[in-house]
Amino acid sequence: MKQFVLPFILLASLGCSSQKAEEDSIEKPREIYQQTNEFKDYWYAGTAELNHYTLRQARYGELRNGDAILIFVTEDFLTKKQVKNEGSDSKNTTAVIKTNYLKKFNTGIYDYSIMSSIFTPIDKNNYPKTFKVSTSTQEWCGQTFLQLNHSKNRYNYAGYSYFMSEGDDKGAVENVLLEDELFNRIRMDYSAIPNGEVNLLPATQWMRLTHKKLQPHAAVIILTEVDDQKMELAVGYTNLNRTVNIQFEKDSPFRILEWSETAMSGYGEAAQMLTTVATLDTTILSPYWNKNKNSDEFLRKELGLE
Repeated sequence: MKQFVLPFILLASLGCSSQKAEEDSIEKPREIYQQTNEFKDYWYAGTAELNHYTLRQARYGELRNGDAILIFVTEDFLTKKQVKNEGSDSKNTTAVIKTNYLKKFNTGIYDYSIMSSIFTPIDKNNYPKTFKVSTSTQEWCGQTFLQLNHSKNRYNYAGYSYFMSEGDDKGAVENVLLEDELFNRIRMDYSAIPNGEVNLLPATQWMRLTHKKLQPHAAVIILTEVDDQKMELAVGYTNLNRTVNIQFEKDSPFRILEWSETAMSGYGEAAQMLTTVATLDTTILSPYWNKNKNSDEFLRKELGLE
């Protein structure tokens, strides 16, 4: 994958408001974001987009073989409770693109299973911020869970972990762009992603695997055209010695073709800079929530999971 060497340019206050003020702000509509017919035909067809990636994951100073899955689907979402609308007639409902992002890989005798869910509203005029991110990790030493919920001027978070350095923790971080939402932003309108210097909250999966404190960091985002078919979004963190590159289709539906993450991996003498890479293998469109019979297992082979 083409790697960009980003210039590390050195670069908020927390806002507080009453719950009533937040509710009022939600209920005052702005101009509804106009979706193209092409967007609606693809995303409201009653299926999800399932993508299987071949994964080379850096962990403990070595690269591990594994699988990554990106599931993209639209859902109706309750903006106050911040959960899927499963039949409520509440007016506080809007459509979101949800990403379910899964990774599985082994480290020696034991395995890792990691999953994030990211809920980003499609009507960016009324709801410019991603509503919610939740991430869980499971491996033989223990498990962790981290959730962010948007609340007007901040993201409230709650984290639970087996590890002493994290433990149970609650707090808030400023209202910044999330690395976790970049896939969704690309799928909706990549031209709206800010270029240049930004404050960015690193990916929750990375923060959990590295046991880093939950806080935004200065970063630089560069969007470039790779060729007639591909674009690349490159992210470089000023103080983390970490870069992320995402390649995607230039034209709709802007599928994610490959992504990589270069950072320090391992501890002590085993520590070194390594690059995790996920490369697209297969894409299928399916209402997978209905494909839960034994007779549906052939779809796993079709997706490249067997």
